[in-house]
Amino acid sequence: MQRKDKEQVVAELAERLRASDTLILADYRGLSVGELDDVRTQILAHGARFSVVKNTLTKRAAEEAGLETLTALLDGPTAIAFVGDGDMVAVAKTLNDTARKTKILSIKGGIMQGAPLAADQVVELASLPPYDVLQGQVLGAIVGLGVIGGGAFFA
Repeated sequence: MQRKDKEQVVAELAERLRASDTLILADYRGLSVGELDDVRTQILAHGARFSVVKNTLTKRAAEEAGLETLTALLDGPTAIAFVGDGDMVAVAKTLNDTARKTKILSIKGGIMQGAPLAADQVVELASLPPYDVLQGQVLGAIVGLGVIGGGAFFA
């Protein structure tokens, strides 16, 4: 890859890093191309992108995007789930399920809203219920308190 091409890749990657609210990094070493494509398809269904990245270019892009904490996770083969408007819980759950099923993929950690996440925190994130279930639980709690539907707050 020529220098000009590398610069373009770094610029595009830096923009993708800036646009992503959550990043989850995984070591994919040992997964077959088919398994990697399955993970990529599942993550895409949750509104995110899953890409294998070259560490040296990603380090440059992370520095350009102001995400220096990301560089500590860039050791060995790395794939990144870029979650912008997608469901970060569903993406974490997909990666965690793949790690458990294959015993090959391993979660390295991530960044959520600028804060670094350790691998065990990503696993914790994966244990949360899906977004629509959480919405229902919050609405149920509000209704239970009488906030909606003529309860004490509307008397």
